[in-house]
Amino acid sequence: MTVVYLLRHGQASFGAADYDVLSPVGHQQAKVLGEELRARGVKPAQVWAGTLARQRDTATATLAAAGIDLDRGTDGRWDEYDHLGLVQALAAREQVDAPVSPRDFQALLDRALQDWIGNGLEVGGTGTYTDFADRAFAALTEVAAGGDALVFTSGGVIAALCSRLMGAGVVAVNRVVVNAAITKIVVGRSGASLVSFNEHGHFEGANRELLTYR
Repeated sequence: MTVVYLLRHGQASFGAADYDVLSPVGHQQAKVLGEELRARGVKPAQVWAGTLARQRDTATATLAAAGIDLDRGTDGRWDEYDHLGLVQALAAREQVDAPVSPRDFQALLDRALQDWIGNGLEVGGTGTYTDFADRAFAALTEVAAGGDALVFTSGGVIAALCSRLMGAGVVAVNRVVVNAAITKIVVGRSGASLVSFNEHGHFEGANRELLTYR
């Protein structure tokens, strides 16, 4: 039986010129995540990340803190959907200003996701939601064939996989994925099973101030 840990990247730089950069909080989250993996005694056979800087940089900081010395593979199927493009397209259609606060952004993103998923729209290089989810599931299947794995990815990928495995709505799942949280999938003869979703106990107690969603 294979265990695949889906690890969301640390907090990115919301509102900055380049979103795809870990914030100072994001770097600290990645370190704490690595300490959690070390404490659990996680010893993967392989490590993967998407192509995004926030995913790769989280992997670098987390692996160092965890004491895991493995080469990291890169696969674009673990990349996030174009969430900024989704929100901008919806704002343009409704002729409203782009949201400034994280709360307003999340509200518009929820609606944009529902539109994308429900109407079969194509978004930039992401394509349709079905394309996106199918790529993620194919990547999971391939990784599972190689033994226990750490995968540094994003909230949308985690939500798509978990919603498929749970039969739950992706928007509700996507909204609550914590930065640098741990999701655990076990793959055996009967297929993939979701064992735990969005674990973030490592951001309780002394690390409570590091708990973020966007």
